[in-house]
Amino acid sequence: MKQEIESFFFYDLETSGFNARSARIMQFAGQRTNMELEPIGEPVDVLIKMTEDVLPDPGAILVTGITPQKTISDGITEKEFLDLFHKEIATEKTVFIGFNSLRFDDEFMRHLHFRNFYDPYEWHWKGNRSRWDLLDVVRMTRALRPEGIEWPVSDEGVPVNKLEVLAKSNQLEHESAHDALSDVNATIALAGLIRSRQPKLFDYLFSIRKKDEVKKIVSSGLPFVYSSGKYENQYEKTTVAAKIVDHPDKQGAVVFDLRYDPTPYLAMTAKELAEVWKYKKDSEDPRLPAKTLQYNRCPAIAPLNVLNAASQERINLNLETIKNHHDALLSDLDFPKKIVEALRMLDAARKPSSNKGYPDEQLYNGFLPDNDRQKLQTVQKLDATTIAGAKIVFGDKRLNQIFPLYKARNFSSSLTPEEYEKWEDYRTKKLLSGNPSVMKQFVLALDEQLSREDLTPQQRFILEDLQLYAESIMPGQD
Repeated sequence: MKQEIESFFFYDLETSGFNARSARIMQFAGQRTNMELEPIGEPVDVLIKMTEDVLPDPGAILVTGITPQKTISDGITEKEFLDLFHKEIATEKTVFIGFNSLRFDDEFMRHLHFRNFYDPYEWHWKGNRSRWDLLDVVRMTRALRPEGIEWPVSDEGVPVNKLEVLAKSNQLEHESAHDALSDVNATIALAGLIRSRQPKLFDYLFSIRKKDEVKKIVSSGLPFVYSSGKYENQYEKTTVAAKIVDHPDKQGAVVFDLRYDPTPYLAMTAKELAEVWKYKKDSEDPRLPAKTLQYNRCPAIAPLNVLNAASQERINLNLETIKNHHDALLSDLDFPKKIVEALRMLDAARKPSSNKGYPDEQLYNGFLPDNDRQKLQTVQKLDATTIAGAKIVFGDKRLNQIFPLYKARNFSSSLTPEEYEKWEDYRTKKLLSGNPSVMKQFVLALDEQLSREDLTPQQRFILEDLQLYAESIMPGQD
């Protein structure tokens, strides 16, 4: 494999919840390897201190076993972690790799950077850096080239692509699921297994991970094989898709699943297309078989010629059906316009979640102004002494609102009495306002977990410890 990279960095997170905007990273672990997947240097395994404006999800804590008290006693602040990350981890020509990292871990990392005055995106592209995700590689390998690997299924016969289950089925090292460093080691071992058994597919998917390469394939006008979590389990999460139209708002395209005949949809109006495209929970009515493919999400795609006879049978899709459905899709020149209009209708109907919440949760409200970038570096250089009197005014109002929060979370000893009072007011509003409030939701979730009959003594101890933590950070307890 000849690439313009220096090393891989496999990483994994354990978090206080599942929402990257409001939850926090509690553990970061990673291991650098060379191109042969051999370890370089010692692994990274860091706990990051929880701050008193966030309550963990009891279910998440029960999975990881990491309590807030553990992060506070043994961890470092978010600012200290990012100093370490940019000095020792985010080196030039690094490829960041995880298992479902693009949709989960990378999102937490972006929000972490944003609320701590780092560019949210540069860490995974600047300096010849890039990223990749092994999950869709697993899906495509299972669908197209499964030989030499054990592929687990559930008791109901459904394909299972969870890291811990794949590791167990293939006797790979994985000492403790949901421990970040153990998950990293399992991911490296799984990557090595796929690369050794199916090197051509592994190298090909790695070679097209960047958005320009993805765009070439999708925009060629030809159908392509596509593996995605959005597709059905019974077909190994894999289909053949074709581009309908460029996405009007994203670096990507709207693609049609050629497993299905597009003819019934071609006659629909934009309004009717929007209606059948809309997700409806528990509905058995078929949805429009179209989805957004984002070029920068390292999708697992491949030319149609990889679909041999065995693969066609495995995903229950043949070349004749693909051709017929693609010809039908191309027959209506107005269909792409109606798709764009339907997409606009759906977007207008959704309440923009990016505008909700607190300023440090509004990453996707817009890119940072160029005039603020030098000021970001100024904040990064501040320490407990120099931040005390720092007065920095940003063009982006989000950053102005985040700065006192950043100071309180990372340099609490530097707060003046007035700043401390504002911090307490903020915490009170965040934790106790709303119906239900964050604290109320936490109590309900905790009670639900504590009522479980299958709790082990150790799990009950963790939950009781979490309850003590929540009581200790309750506003107005001093």
